[in-house]
Amino acid sequence: MVAPDNEPPTPDRESMAAEEHGTNPDQCAADRTNGFVNALTVDVEDYFHVEAFRAVVDCRRWDEYELRVEASTRRLLELFDRHEVRATFFVLAWVARKCPGLVAEIAARGHEIGCHSYWHRLIYTLTPDEFLEDTREATKVLEDTAGRKIVAYRAPSYSVTPRSTWALDILGELGYTIDSSVFPVRHDLYGFPGFPRFAVNARLPGGGDIVEFPMTTLRRFGANLPGPGGGYLRIFPSIYSRHALRRVNEVERQPGVVYLHPWEVDPEQPRLPGRLKSRLRHYTGLASMERKLEALLERFRFAPMGEVLERYPPRAAYTVPATVDRIV
Repeated sequence: MVAPDNEPPTPDRESMAAEEHGTNPDQCAADRTNGFVNALTVDVEDYFHVEAFRAVVDCRRWDEYELRVEASTRRLLELFDRHEVRATFFVLAWVARKCPGLVAEIAARGHEIGCHSYWHRLIYTLTPDEFLEDTREATKVLEDTAGRKIVAYRAPSYSVTPRSTWALDILGELGYTIDSSVFPVRHDLYGFPGFPRFAVNARLPGGGDIVEFPMTTLRRFGANLPGPGGGYLRIFPSIYSRHALRRVNEVERQPGVVYLHPWEVDPEQPRLPGRLKSRLRHYTGLASMERKLEALLERFRFAPMGEVLERYPPRAAYTVPATVDRIV
């Protein structure tokens, strides 16, 4: 059967099995040489920082929980060293203050440091003043520990949505030139489905501009489906993530973004109580995450986000709409 234009050919069962388990050498070589370098990103936070458990974990009691982020982040650093790849680490400033040596080590190994806020709060639950205070404090802590200027930001839980576009103006005022906080999908916690799917020069409501590099999505059935990262990388079959990234590179001719968290390669982390949906989202696939990530590192080329944007400047501009339906 002839495959439709711009669609990958339908693989037979044997090649699909090889693809799923990462044993198809022809496809591995093709992926590595497709010419595109993708952004590899890590959101440095611990298991008790996540939004899924906010209802049962008070941030004022974070000090009472076992700190595992240093070991799990170093596990990723060693993995990246083995594959000779560098990434952007969006670091929670609370972690940087607790583990300054970890941030210095990330920087010393040649990785890019970005900001992931201080208290890991959803932006659309904050006032502009609260967001400004949080980001200003986080930026100072990170610049002091990393010994370099911080210019890239990622919001907790991708919480730049139509309700919080005002935050991009504040980031610009603070000197940030790159944001990666938009996920152009529909989701109960985040989502900006009308936003462009690839990096753009974002013209902000306040008159400034910033480069927005959204999370990678796969366009299917008239909707954006989430691409390779986080829970989607952990839970979905490996073939889905590889197909999504390959299609973005080879058909749409764009770089993609892969993202993950250190706690996702820590299957022995303590189990927290919470809603069934939250526990399923957080704990499913932890044991297989490192293997799935390594399969991507073997097949595709990666670099820090700043370097990827230098290599592939945004092709389009986008006027970001003013905030609607703000709830604070």
